[in-house]
Formats: sequence, C-alpha cells, structure tokens
Amino acid sequence: MIAHIKGIIAEKFGTNGIIVDVVGVGYEMLVPVPDFEACVLGEERKFYTYHQVRENAEELYGFSSLLAKKLFELLISVQGVGPKAGIAIMSLADAEEVRNAIANGDVSFVAKASGVGKKSAERVIVDLRDKVGIPSRYGATEVKYGSTKSDEPDEALDALMALGFPLKEATAALEKVPADLSVEERVKLALKG
Repeated sequence: MIAHIKGIIAEKFGTNGIIVDVVGVGYEMLVPVPDFEACVLGEERKFYTYHQVRENAEELYGFSSLLAKKLFELLISVQGVGPKAGIAIMSLADAEEVRNAIANGDVSFVAKASGVGKKSAERVIVDLRDKVGIPSRYGATEVKYGSTKSDEPDEALDALMALGFPLKEATAALEKVPADLSVEERVKLALKG
C-alpha cells in the first residue's frame, strides 16, 4: 500500500491528472480539482494516496491532506460510489467544505458531482452524515468546482487522524479549541479535551 508520495509535479493533464516525479520514477494519479489547480509544474508536493488495485488496472488517487483522503475513503465505502464518483464529489470544493455539506445533509451539493445522481447523493448523506462529525457551519454549501481558491488543510485535524482518531472524533475534539492557536497547541488541547 502506498500511503503518500512526495515529489516534483512533472506533468498535468486532463482536468485532474498529474504525474509526480519521485527520484526519476513518475507516479500518475488523479487528484480532486482544487488540488489539481493548486499544483504548479516543477514544485515539490506531498500527496496522501489511495491505491486501487482491480483485476485489469491499478489507479492512484492523491490528496493534499489526510482529511481529504479519509473523506474519500468514507465516500467510496458507500454502496454505489466508486473512486471516480468519490473524486468527483471531492472536486466540488475543498475537503472541509465537502465534509461540512455531508454533515449538514446537503443532498443538492453532493448531487452536483459528475456521475452522481440524486439517489446516490442521498445514500452518501444517509450513510456518512453521522461519520463525518458535526458541521463547522450551517446552511447550503457553495460548489467551487473550477475555482482557483483552495483553503489550507487543517493540520491539527490531520495530526489527530494520524494519531488514530476517526474523523468524527477528531472534528469533535477540535470544535472546542480556538482556531487561532498554533497547530501544536490545538492538538495538545484537543487531546486533553
């Protein structure tokens, strides 16, 4: 299993395909649109990866944050949602916006993803609403597909998940911690919480 890849962005193709050069070996992967747009040729980047092995193909999916990868894994655990639909949902906005939309039960947001119908979107909401944690804000979520805005990933949330916290518990632990503190302070306070 390939957990993450760190290398130079060698090529970008299509709407969300990249090749990352790691010491002369090029790894081709599909990434959500916000990550694709943030990639600059020649820049070093780290991607958390999901490696799918099928009978006749292997595909690598990359994410700029551990939150995005874990959310993608939750999405593809839903019956009828495969990696292509999962990446389409993750491409609607940054990972926190997608998580927030699911937590709010925003079916119309999820249904706007390419290849995801209303029934699949409803299934995503029903299956994952209790697994993604509480909403960070309430109301409809704006689709940002194709925008150049990409929010920074929450490093404290990534750190808690790296320590073994499930997404729901990690978001709940950080809810009570002020966001203006350093990552280290936020993690310490969340662990004490």
